[in-house]
Amino acid sequence: MSAGEHLVVVGHGMAAVRLVETLVAGGWVTGGGRLTVLGEEPGPAYNRILLSAVLEGTHDPRATVLRDEEWYAEHGVVLRTGVRVAQVDRDAREVVLVDRDRVPYDRLVLATGSIPTLPPIRGLVRPDGTLHPTVHAFRSQADCRGLLAALARRDSPVRRAVVVGGGLLGLQVARALSSQEGSRTGRSAVVTEIVEGAPHVLSRQLDRSGASILARDLARLGTTTYAGARATGLVPSPMPEHAVGVRLDNGHVLATDLVVLTAGGRPSVALARGAGLEVRRGVVVDDLLTTSDPRVHAVGDCAQHAGRVSGFVGPAWDQAGALAAQLLARRTGGEVAPYPGNREVARLRATGLDVAVIGDPEAEAAAGGEVVAVTNPITRSHRKLVVRGGRIVAAALVGDLARVGLLTQYVERGTVLGPHEPGDLLLPEARSAATGPADLPDDAEVCACAGVSAGAVRACASVEDVRATTRATTGCGGCASSVRALLAARPPVPAPA
Repeated sequence: MSAGEHLVVVGHGMAAVRLVETLVAGGWVTGGGRLTVLGEEPGPAYNRILLSAVLEGTHDPRATVLRDEEWYAEHGVVLRTGVRVAQVDRDAREVVLVDRDRVPYDRLVLATGSIPTLPPIRGLVRPDGTLHPTVHAFRSQADCRGLLAALARRDSPVRRAVVVGGGLLGLQVARALSSQEGSRTGRSAVVTEIVEGAPHVLSRQLDRSGASILARDLARLGTTTYAGARATGLVPSPMPEHAVGVRLDNGHVLATDLVVLTAGGRPSVALARGAGLEVRRGVVVDDLLTTSDPRVHAVGDCAQHAGRVSGFVGPAWDQAGALAAQLLARRTGGEVAPYPGNREVARLRATGLDVAVIGDPEAEAAAGGEVVAVTNPITRSHRKLVVRGGRIVAAALVGDLARVGLLTQYVERGTVLGPHEPGDLLLPEARSAATGPADLPDDAEVCACAGVSAGAVRACASVEDVRATTRATTGCGGCASSVRALLAARPPVPAPA
């Protein structure tokens, strides 16, 4: 492999930024390599997961920026934003832009992410191809700005909203709209209703017992959930003071001023398919994250590894880090380590709601795993472990996340537990291990998104230092309280003599 190899990255999202950061830190550019990033959205890359916090008013939009454009220039990386790739010419080894400009490459990485799909709701799209004025998607920074502008309009105040989709993003958006934190932006909280076609919310992550606890929490916080119902059309509002009605398949009509679409998304594979690469649900990659063309790789939401497409930031960052390490190793003649597979930890980032899911509990249970579960509606908590061969292979926690770091560690290491230990882990009155983040051992994982240990956090001087050196708290943000607890519990540094 030539030291002056030109690597082109198509995409400028969270996976692409992690890939570039790791390559830069490993000396790709200083060693003579070239690196070009092509992003379709204008401006710097940002953390999509924190957009709901911007909507809620707890985060400034500037806090979502991952790397500003100056960082790329300072590190010798060519960044082109606001450009759209039309095709990949594999014979010429060139990326063709819509303006017909061509960017040559020696090696190509597709980090194109996923694209939203519109649900089949009559009246959603007007004859001119635009969305109904009350309808907003919520996936990009531009979507977030548009929704904030709609909420700020004084001539047509938003008092009620319907969120279509009861997945992680839907719940985050619903809480952002209904949370009193919204008063920080100068607007009132919005009466919010969630429409979810599956039998319960978070159907991909939780069983019915866990979802029922979550639905009760949502109701307590002022959000009504219509599960097992689908939105079929936009109709006149049954209440004249509101803008539109959303008809459900059971005939019920919800009056609303705003409809937010959070349901539906699929890997962005058009470029790969057009280039003749193997595509199934996503762009198929092997353990070296290489496509059917040995000079083309794929990472993140668009990639399908071992038959799976993740859609979470943790696996996307893992893939980006693994690919960067492989590319650097090839360049220096070092050993190339294969990508071990998706490491999924899903966290719900929403005020007043605490949910963490490790692995795929429902699939593991269906595959014959033994289930150990405790559900307590009074304390609004649900804890579920799936065990196989004495090892925890998946877990779901609702309401009490005190043990999420410890359980993640057990799953990652494949720790063999005694017959009573899984049950003991679910009983708060019988904690025999860590009682909180400050008690975690140094090798316990704190940030699932970035794979950061408690020891790495303790080695930092401040939250800002943690963000800069480990990237913890910059993913879903769910580890922020644990990071603060670990830093607060450190012994004081002795004053210099």
